[in-house]
Amino acid sequence: MNSSEEIAVSGMSAGRSAMRMGPAELVQAAAMARRFYLEGKSKIQIAEEFGVSRFKVARVLETALERDLVRIEIRVPAELDAERSDALRARYGLRHAVVVESPAEAEESPDPENLGEVAADLLGELVNEGDVLGLAWGRSTIHMAAALDRLPPCTVVQLTGVYDAGTAERGSVEAVRRAAQVSGGDAHPIYAPMLLPDAATAAALRNQTGIARAFEYFDKVTVACVSIGSWEPGISTVHDMLSDQERAHYASLGVAAEMSAHLFDADGRRVGRDLGERCITVKADQLRRIPEVVAIAGGARKASAIDAVLRSGLVTSLVTDTSAADVLMTAGPTPKPALNRADPDGV
Repeated sequence: MNSSEEIAVSGMSAGRSAMRMGPAELVQAAAMARRFYLEGKSKIQIAEEFGVSRFKVARVLETALERDLVRIEIRVPAELDAERSDALRARYGLRHAVVVESPAEAEESPDPENLGEVAADLLGELVNEGDVLGLAWGRSTIHMAAALDRLPPCTVVQLTGVYDAGTAERGSVEAVRRAAQVSGGDAHPIYAPMLLPDAATAAALRNQTGIARAFEYFDKVTVACVSIGSWEPGISTVHDMLSDQERAHYASLGVAAEMSAHLFDADGRRVGRDLGERCITVKADQLRRIPEVVAIAGGARKASAIDAVLRSGLVTSLVTDTSAADVLMTAGPTPKPALNRADPDGV
């Protein structure tokens, strides 16, 4: 994922503009450029070698660039869009933003699987030995865990219950196990549904030994990985778990996005907080205190939901695709920087 730079140093064939330099000047400039760009020598070292001042070395290197004697190309893997990534990071004040090229055949599909692969590489950079990694339920986090091939030794904890307890082996429980296996650390899965019929049932489950043990790690999480859902069928797990009456109720509150069973309106304010009482999930305030929260979400259909969650201040980094990024760059007024972790509710 790291970008690489290719420096092409051409000699006498440097182009018509470079030929205004004499042969001796060209040879010296090419030699200095080679020392500086390819061999990594400092301007002072080059000055000592050629018996000139470091100021002359600086002028020669500048002239070499101006006259096309030296060409610098910055390359990243083809699937990464460096320009959109940097623009998105700046717009939302994120710590990291990685934009992946949207597959041509799946431009309208949410969360293409290649987002998980890139997110896996990003986690390999962000997680340090001894960290506590938290994984929330979501298709994108499941794809990410499946793609992991390197992680420093760390503890892995599940941050939410699962969509359906019967699918735990294929869902977030397996994602936690996979990440722990790659890192060689301990795993703390949660064998419980995300959404319960009522608050009393949810409270009883939270007190069960295994689930309570996982909850004890929530305040220790240093890096978290979460998914984002739009408030529509098939794109929000929570939306799909609710009854038609419940969906209509939360829609009336202006819900535009869902993340880890927390609901947000278009301005990033939390709505429908009563839903959290019925859910097995990390609290929003706990997410806000986690140093690094990476959201994985893409597709044009999810763009407005991604915008809403980014405005909440809960997320510090984002892995998305070009389809979503193009919408996000023009989505309403410029938001407050995410890294101040401000609560839009003011509470």
